[in-house]
Amino acid sequence: MGDELQDTIAPMVEALGLELVDLEVRPGVVKVVIDREGGVDLDAISGATREISSLFDRKDPMPGGRYTLEVSSPGLERPLKTPAQFARAVGEEVTLRTIPSAGLERRLRGTLESADDQGVVLTGEGMPVGGSRISYADIERARTVFEWGAAS
Repeated sequence: MGDELQDTIAPMVEALGLELVDLEVRPGVVKVVIDREGGVDLDAISGATREISSLFDRKDPMPGGRYTLEVSSPGLERPLKTPAQFARAVGEEVTLRTIPSAGLERRLRGTLESADDQGVVLTGEGMPVGGSRISYADIERARTVFEWGAAS
């Protein structure tokens, strides 16, 4: 159901000038995370909430069940799932969790040096000179890291 719902919501969100970052469907909750270049404000979140709610009035995501719709921004530490999201995070500090069969350290942290259609290059302490190349297929989870007091 999540993929079908994502395919339904994504074009609507994009028509609002936003990006669908994440969609989570669990018992009683549909959580939609949106973003755009420069971040989203309360007006963008409110507008997206109205549009998604209207869609759900016509196409119930949980027929016969009750649910809460949550629409939010990704926050300071945002998940990275698509090549476009990784590309926008180039230059930022990130953490990656790799899949067990990748043959890599399971948890990596460093600066996202580059990102293309196949994977990323991570640099930092403990990484080889020039960084470590990691394919998207080997990444289980990734997110940006917010550090308090860091210069912007």
